[in-house]
Amino acid sequence: MKSWNLACSASKHRMTAVVVAIATMLYVSHSNAEQTQNKPKTKSCYLKGISDRLQCGKLSVPENPNNVQGKKIDVHFAILPAVKNTHPQEAMLAIAGGPGQSAIDNAALFDKILSEVRENRDVLLIDQRGTGRSNLLNCDEQNLNALSYNDDDIDMVAETQKCLNSIHDESDITQYTSDIALKDFDAIRAHLGYQKLHVYGVSYGTRMAQLYMRHYSQNLATVTLDGVVPMQHSVLSIGEVIDRAVKLLMKDCQESQNCHQAFPNLEQDLQRVSQRLKDTPFAGKVSDPYTGEQTDLLLTQSKFLGSVRLALYSTSTRALLPYAIHQATKENYQPILGLYSLTVGGLDLALGMHSSIVCAEDLPRVTTAMRDKADSSFFGSTMLDSIEQTCSVWNMPAVNADFSAPIMSDIPTLLLSGEIDPATPPAWGDLATEKLTNYQHFVAPYATHGVAAQSCGHQLIADLVKSGSVKELDGKCLDKDVRRSFYLNASSVEVFTNKGEK
Repeated sequence: MKSWNLACSASKHRMTAVVVAIATMLYVSHSNAEQTQNKPKTKSCYLKGISDRLQCGKLSVPENPNNVQGKKIDVHFAILPAVKNTHPQEAMLAIAGGPGQSAIDNAALFDKILSEVRENRDVLLIDQRGTGRSNLLNCDEQNLNALSYNDDDIDMVAETQKCLNSIHDESDITQYTSDIALKDFDAIRAHLGYQKLHVYGVSYGTRMAQLYMRHYSQNLATVTLDGVVPMQHSVLSIGEVIDRAVKLLMKDCQESQNCHQAFPNLEQDLQRVSQRLKDTPFAGKVSDPYTGEQTDLLLTQSKFLGSVRLALYSTSTRALLPYAIHQATKENYQPILGLYSLTVGGLDLALGMHSSIVCAEDLPRVTTAMRDKADSSFFGSTMLDSIEQTCSVWNMPAVNADFSAPIMSDIPTLLLSGEIDPATPPAWGDLATEKLTNYQHFVAPYATHGVAAQSCGHQLIADLVKSGSVKELDGKCLDKDVRRSFYLNASSVEVFTNKGEK
């Protein structure tokens, strides 16, 4: 589940290349009114990737909580029913990342991660306002050939204005921030009759989970933060995080005898290809990775480095990077093209909602020191520039300064970080624990982004939910060596010994 792809515009391809008491009471009153009218809360449904019959529904809420007589929007939810519902007054709320991803569209992934939890408790998925089925704030796709278009020529301001124009008449973009969306979440909890929620948030979902801890702590039993975005951080400091992940890739290859032997100058290779494409983008014919037919390719520096960045999110694609980078030095771009093609159209972010979140919650918190660091990083400078252009059009009011305050809580909280995560490093998890008094923070040494999907993290979540305590959780299982062998050529990988040494 890719997250925090920070380069909002009307073009998903450009994003790929660079990249929450009165109102609540009114919401609950609204849901109670529906209950007294005996309207059914859900209906049977099926979701992609899950064979079980599920329950789906929606709750009509004011778009603007301060104007309950105004426009209403439907916030959609799905329930993955417990196999044996021994805790009918509890559910696990799973919150998607992005910001901008649909939780319902990721139902199969959540079902896999939370399968042990689902043995005894419902799993609740909510499409956050502006995403998926909940008044989607998206932008019309440009009719661009992902391989041959020039992303450097895109006018971000103009494209963002087009996006805003397509949304503005139907929706108030200022009403799609995290704090406002959180009211929807708790209204749905009350509507469905759950007394307590266990919360699992991944990436941006960890921000929503922490806000839930801040504003509705009485309704939470446990919390799991996977790929932690601390409240103290603007995610626009992600540039240095990506640079860190690239350096870890170089280090891992250097410490692998076979990888180092095959690609002895990998860091220099990356720099050479980047500079070459900056000076002169590659224009030529390649085999389309989907059809195999010859097609035009225009490979820019931002497409190339964007492919490297997104490949770092998965251990499988990360294992291909040394070979792909090395081949690019020989002007064989087919391997990096394969990685690039995996990202095209695969993010499924609601770009309008994404812009509302980042422009209100993250850009206003950028400091002079952050700008200085961003200027020294391709990823940092590119992302910050793109976001500033987008937000100059989106024109969101900034969140209050106390939004950035660390979360104070004694709720049992599990934090999971991947050592080689290119988006939310372990240090971010440490920062989130500043004022927590009942937590465990585990770092998975071989995991990237989203630890629970790559390791025994899913079992730790189930143990937390079952016991309601972090005290007995044992993270040693995360140390199991699950590294993916680096590809040494197009058809073979390096060999690991039984001890995991190369």
